[in-house]
Amino acid sequence: MVSVPADVDRTPRAGQVDATRRRILDTAERLFAEQGLRAVSHRRISAAAGQGNNAAVGYHFGAKADLVRAIVRRHALRMDDLRTGLVAAAGGSADLRTWVGCLVRPVTTHLAALGAPTWYARFGAQVATDPTFRHVLAEEALSTPGLRRVVDGLHRCLPDLPDEVRLERGDMVSALMVHVCAERERALADGTPQPSWEQTATGLVDAITGLLTAPAS
Repeated sequence: MVSVPADVDRTPRAGQVDATRRRILDTAERLFAEQGLRAVSHRRISAAAGQGNNAAVGYHFGAKADLVRAIVRRHALRMDDLRTGLVAAAGGSADLRTWVGCLVRPVTTHLAALGAPTWYARFGAQVATDPTFRHVLAEEALSTPGLRRVVDGLHRCLPDLPDEVRLERGDMVSALMVHVCAERERALADGTPQPSWEQTATGLVDAITGLLTAPAS
């Protein structure tokens, strides 16, 4: 009897598991974006992803918070790779628009690269406004190394902004980015003509630069 190495036996199975996990993530992202986090159960995701086992989502990802985290993480890693490149190009720049571009453009470039249709911007808006899950977005997408370097660059360009104003405007910037991208994505899904993601990025950079440099009362 000839024995088969364990790693050879597991390779096809590992590929199948990876494919199943991707299918579940894609399906969950779409359903959460279209219907909301609380309206979509593990059972519905499993069925929509073509899984005969209703417990498939829980088996692969655990609780809903873990599933949300997995969706956020796979996009956050890609965007941070883009952001790291922009940060390296910015170097020690003292130009505010440069750093705002480092903040905005990885998001819009990533969404453009996903093709059409996309759901991540609307999914992100759902997570950002849900008190149960918003901490996941903060922990995964808002604490990456590239983003921390961007925040440092922005702070260097705004040395006179009081700390409380800086925090308040940071929240405004986050909300603006999340909802502008989500609304554009929604309009595209509805078939409404929209500017390109590159044009959307330029508009956001203009608006955020104005917001950050506005007088503080």
